Amino acid sequence: MSNKGLEVFDRTVQESHEWVNELAERLDWSSHRDALRILRSVLHLIRDHLPNDELAQFSAQLPILIRGMFFEGWQPKKTPIKARHTEQFIATIEEEVGEVLDYRGSEDIKAVFKLINARISRGEVEDVRANLSVELQDFWPAP
Repeated sequence: MSNKGLEVFDRTVQESHEWVNELAERLDWSSHRDALRILRSVLHLIRDHLPNDELAQFSAQLPILIRGMFFEGWQPKKTPIKARHTEQFIATIEEEVGEVLDYRGSEDIKAVFKLINARISRGEVEDVRANLSVELQDFWPAP
């Protein structure tokens, strides 16, 4: 219990740490900062591919802190984006991940998808995947 009575903040911080810790473990990365960086990059790109109604439904299942990052910098008038090819998706993530030493490319992006599959309801993951191109659906492992 929080000494200030704001359990919602304590809970979202704890849940967000759990997501990042699990992702760092899945990636086998020592840097939780880098794990958070790739999580944020992948979530932003997923967000930018979704119509608003699906984006809202997906984000409702994210921890509040991660949901805030999910919406950070969002420009609704520019979404959903038209880029539909896996190579474009990977290249965009790589631009944002930058100089992460442990980054191994598409294998690490798939680790983020697997985290989402484990943490978000199967139905919602299927709905999100259905809004992507067939090529991107094939890239994202089924839940």
